[in-house]
Amino acid sequence: MTLPLLVQSVTWIKVQKPTFDLVGVVLSSFALAGVCVLVALAFGAALGLGFILHARRVPPRSWADDGLKLARR
Repeated sequence: MTLPLLVQSVTWIKVQKPTFDLVGVVLSSFALAGVCVLVALAFGAALGLGFILHARRVPPRSWADDGLKLARR
């Protein structure tokens, strides 16, 4: 028993030649760099504010509170 061969057809579609958009690439990279700068600025401000608030809450420790510890031989 033989199977009938199916005839396949190829359809060609005409498309435009792709072009490289250098201006778009440069502008999108500047936009990405701007987003990175804003995120870094926000994280830095939050971290700095956290350090400042932490330093104000915790009283500074003095060596006089625990006494001067000398090295033992």
